[in-house]
Amino acid sequence: MTEHLTKETFLKKVFNFEENQDWKFEGDKPCLIDFYADWCGPCKMVAPVLEELSNEYKDQVNIYKIDTEAEQELAAAFGIRSIPSLLFVPMKGQPRMAQGALPKPSLVEIIDKLLIKEEELN
Repeated sequence: MTEHLTKETFLKKVFNFEENQDWKFEGDKPCLIDFYADWCGPCKMVAPVLEELSNEYKDQVNIYKIDTEAEQELAAAFGIRSIPSLLFVPMKGQPRMAQGALPKPSLVEIIDKLLIKEEELN
C-alpha cells in the first residue's frame, strides 16, 4: 500500500532538509516517491502500477506519494516542474529523479537496479 507523505512525515522518513544541507536519507529501506496531482491524467495512469509495486516489493522498498498541490514546499525543494515525477531513493548515495508515467517494466528495472541491487551490494 502506498503511503501519502506530508512535509512532517517526509522530514522523518526521507530527508530532513531543514536540518541538513547535504543529502542524508532517514529511511530504513530504499524508497520510491511519486510527486503527483489529482488532476493529472498521467499520474492517474501510474497510480495503480505503483500500488501493485508497493505490494510486490513491500518488504524491500517503501513507495510514497506526495500531492504537489497540498505539499508545494516539498515540490519546490525538489524542483518539480512536471508531474508525475518519480524520485528513486537508495539507502546509500544520491537519489535519482525520473519524469513521466513510466510503464511497469521500466519501473521494475529501475527498482531492481538502483534500489534492490544496490542494497545487495552493501
